[in-house]
Amino acid sequence: MLDWLEKVANARVHESTQEKPAERFKKVNLRELPTLVSDSDECHLLKVYKDFSVKFDTNSYTTPPWTIGKKLILKADQYTVRIFHKEKQICSYTRCWERKKRIENPTHLEQVKKLRRRQWESSEIAHFAALGEEFREYLEQLPKSNHPLKKQVIALLSLKDQYGVQSLSWAVLKALKYKAYGADYIENILNQEMIPVSSHAPVKLKNEALNRIRLSEPMLTDYDALALKRRKKS
Repeated sequence: MLDWLEKVANARVHESTQEKPAERFKKVNLRELPTLVSDSDECHLLKVYKDFSVKFDTNSYTTPPWTIGKKLILKADQYTVRIFHKEKQICSYTRCWERKKRIENPTHLEQVKKLRRRQWESSEIAHFAALGEEFREYLEQLPKSNHPLKKQVIALLSLKDQYGVQSLSWAVLKALKYKAYGADYIENILNQEMIPVSSHAPVKLKNEALNRIRLSEPMLTDYDALALKRRKKS
């Protein structure tokens, strides 16, 4: 077969190219095909329970306490478990193949010690901490203000509604620099140097539980993907 290929097939003139294959392919430098990497990870959307963990394969993996009540994406292969908040990886573990074990990250335990577990169960506190690393750092220092923590966080979230996340982040970083802990300090910084993005207070409903609902900040990449998807269809 190889003898026929070399002496006949590759030696005769091809009808389309009008060249002999053996001579034509002397001009072509072939490259190796890229290695195909298939995404074979298990992928699950899991809720974070009040013990600040997600359940996977009968085991519990801890997550940052500010994720309590949120849904996170867990990706697992044979060796590793990775946990994501939106598109950002927030922790990873060596996969445990035993059953009914709790796998803990010491950093998560330390965060729980700094703020008591019951406080992390507050939706307002969890929402504030989810805004970013500087907000979590400020949250850990807020007890130094000697004011009720939840009341302080609610006031800070009200400032977020008025000035926006970016302005509040700037004020928080400035307050951290000068060790100024408390919603009053943040409000003074914003009043002096920022302009509110909204001059209207949010509507107050009779059902207090509805007033406490806080939506997470939108991911602009999600809107971009949706727009591109619609564009392709049209």
